Amino acid sequence: MVLVRKKELNMEDIMHLQQALNQEMSIVSISAFLKAKVKIVRTIQKLGLGGGGFYKTGPRRALMGLGLTWEPIKYKYEFQRSVDGSETQPIPLYLSFLVKRSLQDAYSHIEKVTNLTSVESILLSMSPNTAIINFYPTGGGLNLHQDRNESKESLRKGLPVVSFSNGDSGEVLYGDDRDEYAAENIILESGDLLIFGGKSRHIFHGVRPVIPNSAPKELLEEIGLRPGRLNLTFRKY
Repeated sequence: MVLVRKKELNMEDIMHLQQALNQEMSIVSISAFLKAKVKIVRTIQKLGLGGGGFYKTGPRRALMGLGLTWEPIKYKYEFQRSVDGSETQPIPLYLSFLVKRSLQDAYSHIEKVTNLTSVESILLSMSPNTAIINFYPTGGGLNLHQDRNESKESLRKGLPVVSFSNGDSGEVLYGDDRDEYAAENIILESGDLLIFGGKSRHIFHGVRPVIPNSAPKELLEEIGLRPGRLNLTFRKY
């Protein structure tokens, strides 16, 4: 797992990034534009209050699906959720565009700092048709798991999962199995963009309890986001 921030990288950063790309490992990039973050959160807040909006999957997690939703009981994606029979809402064009634009920006940034010219041949692009939105309040998290219930074609191609983080920071674990003690970890902050595909498409990943009071002050003042971490993951089923 590699963290790439949109600033000048030192040689060690570049070497780590090149190694990760050669191994088709995950890439993390950061978008720090407040205007974009505010629009993302407001879009989700509006969708979350409508039909097919957020519902609690437990005391410390709320979920909403766009395009398709995740059915934890049936353990598969559906257009209609069993908890209340609601159908999913489509992914807003703005968010779909943001995903594709973020992928292109990430490719351009990687090519610039590594002199690679074929990043997309290693980490494919995709047009999302499924978004899973999770809200983790203070103390909320998610055990190590794999995202491997998409279509056979999507999994075979290693199409990337694109994740946006907003609000409080979260410690993300990742590794080759479910062993939390052997897992690596990174801190994802508000505005971070995580992309994982290729061989790392099946990586185990999870979230430890969110870090309280770590959200950017300006974001809280702008939209009044409640304490917790809002995470959006986009994929092509």
